Amino acid sequence: MQKKRLAAIAAAAATASLLLAACGSTSPSSSSNSPILIGVPVPLSGPYASAGTDIVDGAKLAAAKVNSNGGVLGRKIQIVPVDDACDAQTAAQAAQKLISDNVTAVAGGYCSSASLPELQVFHQNGDIPFVLDASTNPQLTQYGYNDVFRTIGRDDEQGPFAANFIANYLHAKKVVVMDDASTYAAGLAQNTIDALNKYPGITVIHQTITPGQSDYTSELTHIASLHPDVLYYTGYFTEAGLLLKQAATLGLKFQIMGGDATNDPTVIKTAGAAANNFIITTAPLAQFLGTAKSYVTDYTAKYGQAPGPYSVYEYDAVSVLAQAIKSAGSTKASAINAALHKVKDYQGMTGTFSFNKVGDRTPAVYITLKIVNQQFTAFQELNSSGQWVSVP
Repeated sequence: MQKKRLAAIAAAAATASLLLAACGSTSPSSSSNSPILIGVPVPLSGPYASAGTDIVDGAKLAAAKVNSNGGVLGRKIQIVPVDDACDAQTAAQAAQKLISDNVTAVAGGYCSSASLPELQVFHQNGDIPFVLDASTNPQLTQYGYNDVFRTIGRDDEQGPFAANFIANYLHAKKVVVMDDASTYAAGLAQNTIDALNKYPGITVIHQTITPGQSDYTSELTHIASLHPDVLYYTGYFTEAGLLLKQAATLGLKFQIMGGDATNDPTVIKTAGAAANNFIITTAPLAQFLGTAKSYVTDYTAKYGQAPGPYSVYEYDAVSVLAQAIKSAGSTKASAINAALHKVKDYQGMTGTFSFNKVGDRTPAVYITLKIVNQQFTAFQELNSSGQWVSVP
């Protein structure tokens, strides 16, 4: 099923690429007076629009900071958002539009199912640099392309992290891992299942739900009949909030956990008090990063609310692109990609990181959050000795 899904995504990207070629593509403007355009493909409609809007806001904040310091190569950075709706076909068209708009580079990507066709279109039309801020499916950096990078970790890093927590902190013996069949969720689920199966004495059961429904009581009732210690849901925040609310109504007592697409405040808005005790595996939110204190202050002052989970990773994506363009002394894609591959010990808002040979962030950092009194609180992390300790 996963191979068929990836094949469909690739086909959508190929179709968009052919359409673009037929129309005739143009290269980014090199005028010394024109802004350097950075595309931001994210969901701006549909159930995940709040996450996409937050990412765009983070990108704009990064561009404003760069521009206040004189811009890059004497030019301003301009953010060009586009709606990919977290849908493969829409995403391929969104990528085509960004190329038609003559973007120099791209920073963004929320749903892996949208980022996969987008990166194909960007790669096939000039190796346009694409720095991902939230898409975590491993396949994104496994094509061998030299133009794909990310400022966040991968599902094959988060899955073992989640499994370690479930086995060694919660000491669970029976675990249900549930996804929504999307590219991201299915990938994280499988990586978690593979990791859990390496722990002796743990029984793992895999379940799938259909996203977009309003009632999951039958699915939850079935899971309850399995008598699990833990339910780990790897889908998105819209369904996570409903699952928590309906599990509380049913009086279910097993521990419910979620992956890093459930770290959105919408979970708390949907579930209310039923969200309490929900545990999330995720890259650290901005408010739990000592390096991002100024970012939280600036974002809150600018937009009148605290940043969502991925805007700070988008801030770093735009900022590291700006540095790469400056280092390259050029807006040519090949020069920017070469400069990005040389990034080492970049001091970003999300901490110090480098890009490895395939463009992935190293090191990738994960923690667990716990909702207490309807607020996200930093909970547990692995220390350098591999022990679970409270997050400072």
